[in-house]
Amino acid sequence: MSTDESRDERDDVLRPLSPSNDGDKGRSRIGSFVKETAILIGIALVLTVLIQTFLAKVYVIPSGSMEQTLHGCSGCVDDRVLVDKVIYRFRDPSPGDVVVFRGPEAWTHNDFTAEHSDNPVVQAVQGLGSLVGLAQVDERDFVKRVIAVGGQTIQCCDPQNRVLVDGKPLDEPYIYYVPGQEPKMAPFAPVTVPAGRLFVMGDSRLNSLDSRFQGGGGVNGTIGVGDVIGKARVIVLPPGRWGFISDHDPQVAAGGLALLWWRRRNWAESLLPV
Repeated sequence: MSTDESRDERDDVLRPLSPSNDGDKGRSRIGSFVKETAILIGIALVLTVLIQTFLAKVYVIPSGSMEQTLHGCSGCVDDRVLVDKVIYRFRDPSPGDVVVFRGPEAWTHNDFTAEHSDNPVVQAVQGLGSLVGLAQVDERDFVKRVIAVGGQTIQCCDPQNRVLVDGKPLDEPYIYYVPGQEPKMAPFAPVTVPAGRLFVMGDSRLNSLDSRFQGGGGVNGTIGVGDVIGKARVIVLPPGRWGFISDHDPQVAAGGLALLWWRRRNWAESLLPV
């Protein structure tokens, strides 16, 4: 083998990579990583929008009208609740359900007033925060408990300060009275809830602008079933408050368990083949 051929073979083995090629590969890897990360973030955002538009959404509770079932009091951390947006596609809201809904036109008093910024960057951040439950939602969205449904007559109160539906007192263990205030609800005349509408009230009975007062009360204070966004299921934040939200039916009082069993039995039998 000639000396020139040996030198060429050694050059093939020992020749280092050129700095320019090594830098190009490094930049290519970084560019690929950034691109893949951007795609993943985009997919996550799209999925978040789709899930919260059609399946479930996290809402902030910014007022104290549902204390102490849901925290929204001054000096405390507002609860974040997961709202099921699917269930009412298959059935209407029932007494005891805690629902989030759009305030109808007659509801002129909002539960809270959100602070809106004129800065477009801040507006974008607020919008994104609302999307994932880190900021307040539109002030036209409310959260209350369903007390009576279409066809039922509701009034207040009997001598024990209990709300009556169709003449029967309700069992409402979730009611909260603010300390220092007389634990007594203001009476109101009988209201027959129109078909397709709901009579809703806050659990903090002396601190809630609800169907008793909105629109002057009465039928005007009811909300349409179509206004309901979904059912509040779970408190997801803060961590110390995590838990399921009670949907105790106030119309099933202690002595009405047999009626509940009968209803469930008939419902189950209706599913059996004839």
